[in-house]
Amino acid sequence: MKKISYKIYLKVVLVFGLLFSTSCTDMLEVEPISTITAAGFWVNEDNANGALNGMYVRFRDQSSSNLFVWGESRSETLSYGLQASQGLERYFLNDVDPNFAGPDWLRLYTTIHDANLIIKYVPGITFNNEANKNKMLAEAYTMRAFLYFTMAKTWGGVPLVLDPTEGYDAEMTFRPRASVEEIFTQIKADLDRALELYPNNNAGTGRAYWSKPAANVLKAEVFLWTGKVLNGGQADFTTALTALNDAQGAGGLGLLPNYDNIFRYSNKGNSEVLFGVRYLDLEAGANYNANMYIRDDEIPPSASDEVKAKLGQGGGLNRWAPSQAIRAQFDERDSRRDASFVEIFVPNNEGGQNYYGSAVRKYRGYVDPSGRRFIDDIIIYRYADLLLLKAEAKNALGQDPSPEMNEIRQRAYGANFEDFRFVNGSREANDEAILQERLFEFAFEGKRWWDLVRFDKAFDKVPSLQERSTQRHLLLWPISLGTISLNSRIVQNPGYGN
Repeated sequence: MKKISYKIYLKVVLVFGLLFSTSCTDMLEVEPISTITAAGFWVNEDNANGALNGMYVRFRDQSSSNLFVWGESRSETLSYGLQASQGLERYFLNDVDPNFAGPDWLRLYTTIHDANLIIKYVPGITFNNEANKNKMLAEAYTMRAFLYFTMAKTWGGVPLVLDPTEGYDAEMTFRPRASVEEIFTQIKADLDRALELYPNNNAGTGRAYWSKPAANVLKAEVFLWTGKVLNGGQADFTTALTALNDAQGAGGLGLLPNYDNIFRYSNKGNSEVLFGVRYLDLEAGANYNANMYIRDDEIPPSASDEVKAKLGQGGGLNRWAPSQAIRAQFDERDSRRDASFVEIFVPNNEGGQNYYGSAVRKYRGYVDPSGRRFIDDIIIYRYADLLLLKAEAKNALGQDPSPEMNEIRQRAYGANFEDFRFVNGSREANDEAILQERLFEFAFEGKRWWDLVRFDKAFDKVPSLQERSTQRHLLLWPISLGTISLNSRIVQNPGYGN
């Protein structure tokens, strides 16, 4: 199994430090290092593997927080925690603007630069096994597609950079935003090329690298997005369903019997995971769940023994927490509820219980002598994604999504499944049920905001948007003033000023 090694990362940073730091984006005004240095590096398979690992390390930097912020923070799943929020409430209150625009796209272009270097230079390197070269190229194309998909969902059109930035001229450096249609055309082309290059349909050992099944699930989500948001219609839904069937044909995939076990540090790369971002001790800092757990000294002594057992040793800071809107929707018989969050109540003077707070348990990490460590893998795609995307595609095509929905619900409800068996209904009713099932299945995994946009339900489901349905510009994020100041050709998204 390939391993994302901290030592390899250091090696890559030392060799490529100046290259990456000065040429990762088309918005910098500093002249990058010369092409001679880059060309001198790309001479053998070991160099290429080091660069590939560097690409994944930089992608991990984005998964630690930013992917979650873009993909979930503006939805209905989050609210105030016990600690000072440090401005995080502006996300779930949907009060973002060019001055407070959330994470920018700068570091995404760093990783795109990594992918572009691989795509440019790896074809000229001799590998011991041509299949390994093809797989590396396929991973770079898939990563580039995923990153542009992330940006297109977040901001719409963005600068389209398909070559590494290895020299300076104003036309190349100050590039305007491409249209969202141009971005999606490139995303689809990259995925087609990647799927041609993958040497087999295996998910791979460890599941910490892109694979053909994971790329097919990404392709399905892309085509569902363009089918719904960009009016691609039936042709796009058909393509999505075909990609999901291809992914499902891979061996070694399935739902784990125990939902909570999917996310545990001791069970990384399990058979439900298609692609996850690897976190290991000494190699990575804490992931975003560190801001959604609870300190030891904030666990109230009067909380029930059951709640204390669920929390165990405290850790992190409860800067934001599961909202009442999501907590109220989970049935007590749903095994995903306890695996996703815990509610804390304390006795009141009238003999009842008052709500005190809540904490996300999904990526709660593990405890060692130094404290609670939030270094579970962040899962990008898993088999449940495949099933629920397939249910969505089938429903869009007028087919019955019951098999996929009920496979998900059987695990969730166990002995109580018959009380929750899904029965095929109208297309609109099925869509509502599929969106609701995605809420329960993927809560706090960084998917909910984008789900709401894809289903066109953000103004129905998010409390802070329910009286703002005429403000459709809010479905995209503003571009930060800092980003625009670096490139005068970047035009702000409509509705957010000049």
